[in-house]
Amino acid sequence: MANPNLYYELIQKPLVTEKSTVLRDIRNQYTFKVLKDANKSEIRKAVETLFGVKVEKVNIINLPGKYRRVMGRPGKTAGWKKALVKLKEGDAIDIV
Repeated sequence: MANPNLYYELIQKPLVTEKSTVLRDIRNQYTFKVLKDANKSEIRKAVETLFGVKVEKVNIINLPGKYRRVMGRPGKTAGWKKALVKLKEGDAIDIV
C-alpha cells in the first residue's frame, strides 16, 4: 500500500453541493477539488489510498477563473481542477 502522506496535498477538499450530493446518492460518484497539475491515475491512487475504496472511473474538469469586482476594481479568481470519482458498487466515502 502506498504512503498516504504523498496524497494529502493532491486531494485538496471534497466538494459538497446539491449537485454533488445527488451524484453521490444516485451514481456513487464523489467530487473533489484537486491540484491543478494532477492527472487521472494520480487521483485514482490518492482516493484508493486515503479512503480505502476501489475506484471504477475518474473524470477531471479544468474550470477557468472568473472575472469579479473587488471594492470596485476588476480582478480575476484563480482557475482550479475538479475530479469526479466513481466508486465500485458497495464502496462509499463518509463525507460530513
